Amino acid sequence: MNFSWMAWTLPTAIFFITIFALITAMGVWEYFSPGGGPRVGILRFETTRGDRLFVSLLGSAFIHLAWLGLGGPSLWWALALSVVYAIGVFRFV
Repeated sequence: MNFSWMAWTLPTAIFFITIFALITAMGVWEYFSPGGGPRVGILRFETTRGDRLFVSLLGSAFIHLAWLGLGGPSLWWALALSVVYAIGVFRFV
């Protein structure tokens, strides 16, 4: 396959590998501990760990797109910001 149309930089590859690893880890976690431990966070509605993962991944995608549009092609800071954002989502949402 020819993937030359995609700008496969190291940060981009790490981003997608991380998404794949997180979804796999959450699937294994759900298999061994079903239910997800619903809780009510700052958004004031019940979320499970799967919901929080989805919100984290969606936010990370927007952080990376905004970084590309405003900050340029170096995604290392966007990756760091996404990790901080995901920790915040899992802690407070």
